[in-house]
Amino acid sequence: MSAKTLHQVQQEGLDVLVEKLGPDDAIRFLQIYETGSGDWTVDRKKILEKDPDKIITSIMEKRKNVPAP
Repeated sequence: MSAKTLHQVQQEGLDVLVEKLGPDDAIRFLQIYETGSGDWTVDRKKILEKDPDKIITSIMEKRKNVPAP
C-alpha cells in the first residue's frame, strides 16, 4: 500500500465536504480556513503592549471618549 499524495488527500477531502455539506456550504467552510499572510509572532510584538499597566491605561483613556448608553 503506497502513501497518497497531498493532492489525492486534498481531492478526497474536498469530495467528502461537498458530499456531506453540499457545494455551497463546502465553500463557506473552506473560507473559514483561508490562509492569511504575515508572521503573527513578529507582528504581535509590534502591536501588543507588554506592560499591563500601559494596556489598562490605554483602555481607560479610550473609554472616556465613548458616550454612555
